[in-house]
Amino acid sequence: MNEHIVKAYDEELQALHGLIQHMGDLTLDQIRKATESIVKHKENLALEVIDKDYEINLLEIKVDELAVRILALRQPVASDLRMVVAALKISNQVERIADYAANIAKRTLQLKDMPSLPAMEGLSSLVKIPKKMIEKALMAFATHDAELALEVWHMDLEVDELYNAYLLQLFDEMIADPKNIGPCTQLLFVAKNIERIGDQSQNIAEAVYTMVTAKAFKESDVVSHEV
Repeated sequence: MNEHIVKAYDEELQALHGLIQHMGDLTLDQIRKATESIVKHKENLALEVIDKDYEINLLEIKVDELAVRILALRQPVASDLRMVVAALKISNQVERIADYAANIAKRTLQLKDMPSLPAMEGLSSLVKIPKKMIEKALMAFATHDAELALEVWHMDLEVDELYNAYLLQLFDEMIADPKNIGPCTQLLFVAKNIERIGDQSQNIAEAVYTMVTAKAFKESDVVSHEV
């Protein structure tokens, strides 16, 4: 990040970075707890995730307020302007990811009176790559790393493959025993929320790429990155 004559300006930009990182850290913790609440049948943990969602919503508001203040008072240009615009987009994506975590936790409450299934254990594996995508996307934002952003974007392909395989597993369990239809239906919603976490992480990566390169993201950039 460039240093400026006005020290307060640098402090505001650093604060913006800090808020995004804090949102990301809290959201990752929410995802971890939401997944654990289902896999280990922890209703209290699910309620904790649902209750804490408001905290991330408040952080998004803080990001919006600080970004608007910077735009109005500092009139940033070039890379600073792109960073502020990216922060606005990324905070919105992170907040949505936190919503998906809360949605997952709500399914724990729906599943509490239903039979346990082997597929529940599979959620821990399914969520690993989306979580890694968020971590890397936020690191790319913090370090202004366009190559890392492209790497994150590409990771979503594996998320989609794992998601489709997990759906087949759920369908097999429903066919094997009609009693599994209820819990499997709930797990379908959970899996979709996890898949959407990957999509939103991909959007963060696109915002970072544009921030760093000053170019609109194109899928051809990913193709050229692989060659």
